[in-house]
Amino acid sequence: MKPWNSLILCFSLLSGVLATKPSVDRFEKYQTLSRSGPVGLDSTSFAELTTAPRDYYAVVLLTALDARYGCIMCREFDSEWELMARSWNKGTKLDDLKVVFGTLDFDHGKAVFQKLMLQTAPVLLLFPPTIGPFAKLDAEPVRYDFTSPIGAEQLYSWIGRHLPEGPKPPLVRPVNYMRIVSAITILMGTVTLFTVLSPYVLPIVQNRNLWAAVSLIAILLFTSGQMFNHIRKAPYVAGDGQGGISYFAGGFQNQFGMETQIVAAIYAILSFATIALALKVPRMEDVKGQQLAVLIWGAVLFVTYSLLLSVFKVKNGGYPFYLPPF
Repeated sequence: MKPWNSLILCFSLLSGVLATKPSVDRFEKYQTLSRSGPVGLDSTSFAELTTAPRDYYAVVLLTALDARYGCIMCREFDSEWELMARSWNKGTKLDDLKVVFGTLDFDHGKAVFQKLMLQTAPVLLLFPPTIGPFAKLDAEPVRYDFTSPIGAEQLYSWIGRHLPEGPKPPLVRPVNYMRIVSAITILMGTVTLFTVLSPYVLPIVQNRNLWAAVSLIAILLFTSGQMFNHIRKAPYVAGDGQGGISYFAGGFQNQFGMETQIVAAIYAILSFATIALALKVPRMEDVKGQQLAVLIWGAVLFVTYSLLLSVFKVKNGGYPFYLPPF
């Protein structure tokens, strides 16, 4: 081998070592600082962490936590970001996969915000490695803009999609002991309250007449079109075009809120009149009183049903039948 070839080879090896060693030193430095969470950065350390060459991924959150800036999303996501960094640092991952999580607050990195022309926060930047087994041809950072509140699970998954294939640390949320204690306390209180009140509450809950009344009211409301009003956002009443108020909408595809209540009341009167004739009147011992009750409830049925037919005729003008007195 010629002397100059050996010299060139030595220079090449030396330059490769000099180019790689600073990157390794930088990773070890920031990895040591990020044992308990993301590294707190300023403009200088941000430039040092993201400068090429680097054989690691740098995931940096640019945020503005001070209350003066009014970034509610920044403060809400800060705990989620801390959780992501801790989960990654404590989990099992590929031996060659190097990732550093960092946080750059606006107060400590105004120059970086100006250089990147950022007008909003938070913003997440993922810098891929420029050397090593996972090096990318395009060394430009991948950017994630927070357009709406987001949880750690979603963003952790987004970061994982930009990393090489292989095992990655799962996102592990710490056990919320306060929530567990609160849930147990509420459960014990509920059981105690139920035990104390059960002699008074159970007879009411087991009352068949009560359930029959609740079921009948629900049936009357829903058959009269209450759900239709909630779905279609129907108006309560409308003008009739002559300065008056119209309580019934023409056609079967429209109705008003007041119309629903009137129809429900008609159905209720008809139901109670039928129940009285079928159950209450036959049990009356006074014959004359029974006859009078039959006449009264029969008249109520006749008049109410006549009113119902008149309402139906308003909805459908071509309906040919009616029942006096309406």
